[in-house]
Amino acid sequence: MKENKPEKHAGIKGFRGFIILSLITGFILSFLGALSIGPAKIPVTTVFRILFHLPGSWSESYGIILMEVRLPRVILSALVGSGLAVAGCAMQGLFRNPMASPYILGISSGSAFGASLAIVLGVGLGTGVFAVPFTAFIFALLTIFLVYNVAKIGRRVPMETLLLAGIATGSFFWAQVSLMKYIAGEELRSIVFWLMGGFWASSWDKVAIAFPLILLGIVVIMFFSRDLNLMLMGEEHALNLGTDVENVKKIVLVFASLITAAAVSVSGIIGFVGLIIPHIMRIIVGPDHRVLLPSSCLVGAIFLMWMDALARTAIQPTELPVGIITASLGAPFFLYLLRKRRRITGW
Repeated sequence: MKENKPEKHAGIKGFRGFIILSLITGFILSFLGALSIGPAKIPVTTVFRILFHLPGSWSESYGIILMEVRLPRVILSALVGSGLAVAGCAMQGLFRNPMASPYILGISSGSAFGASLAIVLGVGLGTGVFAVPFTAFIFALLTIFLVYNVAKIGRRVPMETLLLAGIATGSFFWAQVSLMKYIAGEELRSIVFWLMGGFWASSWDKVAIAFPLILLGIVVIMFFSRDLNLMLMGEEHALNLGTDVENVKKIVLVFASLITAAAVSVSGIIGFVGLIIPHIMRIIVGPDHRVLLPSSCLVGAIFLMWMDALARTAIQPTELPVGIITASLGAPFFLYLLRKRRRITGW
């Protein structure tokens, strides 16, 4: 008996819609839950009242902790998680390789060098609280500009050449970071903490830096989801179906790099989010970027909010760098996925 294709298609759409709706609900609950967790536990109902100015009584300290400390921190962790997941998903689509990550083109090492310069030598491109993140952001953009132009051949950018240029450039900048650490003296601790990645220095200023850049990048990349689907079948096939392959590559690379640069500049280097989250969601929802990108965005935000909550509660009264937790949990899980790779559809 033949399977009814329209019914099957409707069933798939319904399942994917259910997944997205569930993830939106999970995001809202996780956001409220992450705000309530910390050295001072604030009930979720109180969090809800404070956020929406609802009637009720609560300690004045709760309001200060929530609005000035936790809220910018949770928003920033959600922004960075969603941004890295979307950037990683886009890179995996462009390279047609599930091993690709947002840092594959050396952006993390370039931004780390910029941050190191600002910390050690005081060569910052901004002032005050903006010096380190702004310098890291500028060097991240310079890195992708350098990698892109080195790899460019005429009007084309072969992905293999781009990857090799990224690896070489990344290695060069990591060497310079090592040099900065060698001459850092008393500032060595600051460099190491920045490289570990974390949200302990979160502020509304950093939210203001990251929010427009990451949001813009996510929206633009999602706009090109259909083109990423076509490019999964090969550049020639996508070209024959009317996709301007080189233009799509350029735009997606620029905005994935913009997201990564903005994320790294405000949080340091947090690994495995952009690698593991798209991988997991591809197993659940399939390789269609129209669903894969928004689901990765939501799961990335949820994941990093809870990792940050764990970071600030695991060894109270101090806290762990988030980058250590994501790598400790992400690496073993990724090895497990590699063992089960043949079950992953679309690759």
